Amino acid sequence: MADLRINFAGIKSPNPFWLASAPPTNSGYQVQRAFEAGWGGAVWKTLGEPILNISSRFAGTHFNGQRMAGFNNTELITDRPLEVNLKEIYETKKRFPNHTIIASLMVEPQQEKWHEIVKRVEAVGVDGFELNFGCPHGMAERGMGAASGQVPELVEKQTMWAKEVAETPVIVKLTPNITDITATAYAAVQGGADAISMINTINSLAGVDLDTWNTIPHVAGKGAHGGYCGPAVKPIALNMVAECARNSTINVPISGIGGVSDWRDAVEFMLMGAGGVQVCTAAMHHGFSIVEDMVDGLNNYLDDKGLDSVEDLVGKSVPKYSDWGDLDLNYKTVARINTDTCINCNKCHIACEDTAHQCIDMLTAKDGSNYLKVHEEDCVGCNLCSIVCPVDGAIDMIEIPSDEPMTWKERETAIKQPSCGISLVK
Repeated sequence: MADLRINFAGIKSPNPFWLASAPPTNSGYQVQRAFEAGWGGAVWKTLGEPILNISSRFAGTHFNGQRMAGFNNTELITDRPLEVNLKEIYETKKRFPNHTIIASLMVEPQQEKWHEIVKRVEAVGVDGFELNFGCPHGMAERGMGAASGQVPELVEKQTMWAKEVAETPVIVKLTPNITDITATAYAAVQGGADAISMINTINSLAGVDLDTWNTIPHVAGKGAHGGYCGPAVKPIALNMVAECARNSTINVPISGIGGVSDWRDAVEFMLMGAGGVQVCTAAMHHGFSIVEDMVDGLNNYLDDKGLDSVEDLVGKSVPKYSDWGDLDLNYKTVARINTDTCINCNKCHIACEDTAHQCIDMLTAKDGSNYLKVHEEDCVGCNLCSIVCPVDGAIDMIEIPSDEPMTWKERETAIKQPSCGISLVK
């Protein structure tokens, strides 16, 4: 059995699975139950002011029979007094000294306010802080959350203010509602952040009721944008983690957040550079016990890979992630249909004929049976047929011999120096 313990920016945790700052970490009762269930850590729901909220604040987006493929919320930070949260953090840490408790913080961009809350919260024994520069709704309208997180100068300055008094590690949680997340990640590093976490929720509107014409959710007939999370945002989060992980100027650990629903998602985030992961929507959907499968699955995966520690996974796929201009233009794959397993639903033919490259033929064999075949000379290897195919193994994407590798950047060089002898891609 592999060692699942992590040391994330100096914060030790029995495993890499933390609950994210959100409704599941709203109280000592919940966090203690989560630790009993097996979670390695919890980021306590954001502390700060004002203490208020609205009624009717969650919405789920369902797709093709799957509930909560995405999740939208208009909830703000904790609605419980700071004194109550501090008392429960102290009690929880005392009962679970080996589990990780991170305090999420959000205050106005004023130096004295950051100093005050960091000192008060650190006194109750937290293992570190997560500065919330990510929430896109409500608090942002008052200059906090994403409003600060979208301005690199504010991220750097407020991180610096927190670091001026913090004796435990400071993690900066970044908003995805920005063109280039590496800009704010770099600002956090410049401010002295010990680590960064991403992503917070994405600006969203879950839907509109076709009968009442109200937004979903609505508050007395009016709606507002909220934050989107859940499985649907995972590809966006994974890309942002990868972009920061491969940027040499962002040389701090990353806590991966965004659509982590099982151990496989966690492994993907860690391979792409995350030193640990945070989970919210999956716990809200299925309860704290999902961590049991996460722990078992990760353990089995590490054993299968012959790895002794979960930390051996971190960043292994980062060197494989690059710019489009570094990809081999001559690499070639084609689709091949396995007639033994194909059920002749023709979804691949329709997709290719209507929206791709018209390279799948519907043919009739001598015995009168119908079958599908790819004319490979026209196949560009787009993968669409294999994506729409409902039968595993019915379509394989096969690598075929091609010319010498050449990237776009090499092609540009070759064009400028035609005597180099490199064969140009058409």
